[in-house]
Amino acid sequence: MFNLFLHDAWTVLITSLVLGAGLPVLYTIGVRALAIGSLTGSSEGLVEGAPPRQPGVLARVVAVVCFTVVVVGVLVGLSYIVAAGQGDKLSFDHVFPAFVPK
Repeated sequence: MFNLFLHDAWTVLITSLVLGAGLPVLYTIGVRALAIGSLTGSSEGLVEGAPPRQPGVLARVVAVVCFTVVVVGVLVGLSYIVAAGQGDKLSFDHVFPAFVPK
């Protein structure tokens, strides 16, 4: 009985870390990747009057990947809520999420 409780507690902990903290962290990494490449600086800080640089290709790729994962996570979460509201469940049997009757 206690073993089942611990298994469920670990499931809730991992899910909350991934969805509760993981998605905002990924969003922050994407924003930071775009911001790092756009800073024009010197040892004192930003150079006044200098045009900001565009982020590099690697920074853009990192940002796009992070934002894509965040958007997919939000859409899957919304799909789960909609499925539960309709009395269905969300199934990943064929890679893409699908509503199936309970």
